[in-house]
Formats: sequence, structure tokens, C-alpha cells
Amino acid sequence: MTDAPPPSPTDAPSPPPSGSAEDGGVKAVLHHYLMTARRDLRWKLEGLTERQLRTPMTPTGTNLLGVLKHVASVEVDYFTGCFGRPSGIEMPWFDDDSEPNADMYATAEESVEWVFALADRCAAASDAAIAELDLAAVGHVPWWTNGTVTLGRLLVHMVAEYQRHLGHADIVRELFDGAAGLAPGNTNLPGEADGVSADWWAGYTERLRQIATGAPDTLPDTPNT
Repeated sequence: MTDAPPPSPTDAPSPPPSGSAEDGGVKAVLHHYLMTARRDLRWKLEGLTERQLRTPMTPTGTNLLGVLKHVASVEVDYFTGCFGRPSGIEMPWFDDDSEPNADMYATAEESVEWVFALADRCAAASDAAIAELDLAAVGHVPWWTNGTVTLGRLLVHMVAEYQRHLGHADIVRELFDGAAGLAPGNTNLPGEADGVSADWWAGYTERLRQIATGAPDTLPDTPNT
């Protein structure tokens, strides 16, 4: 069993651009958050064994290596193929005859190193397209009901897509080894600066468990909205 390769270094600027015309405008801001999300997802996979990266942790099979394969594949398809500039990256898991959810896990033949390299290739192709297209550039997403879109909309969509899956990765990673946090060098966990220990978190979690245990095991009576 081998450890996964380290995450690729981020190209995201720090601090983020201001959004002013002199600083690249809104496009630079959106691209920054996309690159930051890529970095943070790779960080969530760092330091785990191949078995851990492949292990399904939910009833629907959520696994960290599959999350990376999925978002990288979806990203490059949006930013290249949907603008009539296919990347040339073969992704048979999106073929019409592929099994359901084939993009959400890596096969035994698809090594960890291969998936990481795939993600790098997808990011590079996406970045090249983003650099050359204007926010108002029009593309078409054939699998959407109303598939006429702009680059700006797809940038927002992909940032949201990454952040949704980063939430999955947050929980899955914490279940493996307790590692938690927002980003490399910034966990954003409350009390960390004051030296909050693992014992404090254990006590905090136990208090929440006791509150939950004392709550009625019935559906809440909520007003219709």
C-alpha cells in the first residue's frame, strides 16, 4: 500500500484579485476561486493511502479519488468541449454506453498517479481556454435543458461544483484521520489560535451527542413555506 503523490502546487494568486479592471476584473476573481478550489481538494487527498483514497465512505459510494476524477472531468468538458474546442483528453466514463457513476470512482487499472495526472491535464486545458475566452463568450452545454451559456456562468457553476464536492471531501477526510480545515495554512477552525486540543473537541462532540440523545426521535413540526 503506497501513499498518494503530493498535491500539485497552486497557481492561485494570494491575496485574491480585487475585481477591478486594473486587477483583471471579475473574470480574474472567478478564476482565482476556481484555482483555489482545485488546490484545496488536492490538499484533502494528501497523506492518505491508496486504499483510503479509494474507500467508499457513504451508501452511495462517495470516495475521495472518485471526487477528484469527477470534478476534473466535468470542469474540462465545460470549458473546452462546450466552447467548440475539445481538449483531446479521452474520458470513456462519459460515453453513452458507460455504466452509471463511472466518473465517480477510479477503476483498479486507473492508478492514483494516473488520476492526479488527469486532474493536472484537465486543469491546464481549462486554464488555457479561460485565458483566451471573454466572460461573455457563448458556449453550449448539450446535457442542459437550456444549454446556451457564457463563460461567466460556467465559471460560477464550476466554483459552486467544486465547493459542493469539497464539503464531501471535508467530511470524508475527517472520518479517516480527524484532519479538518479550510485550506493549507488556514484551518479556520474556532479556537485553534488559543490552543484548543483534541480533548476539547472530544468533549465538545460528546456534549452535542448528549443534547441529540435527549431530543425526541420524531419529525419536527415545521410550518409550511
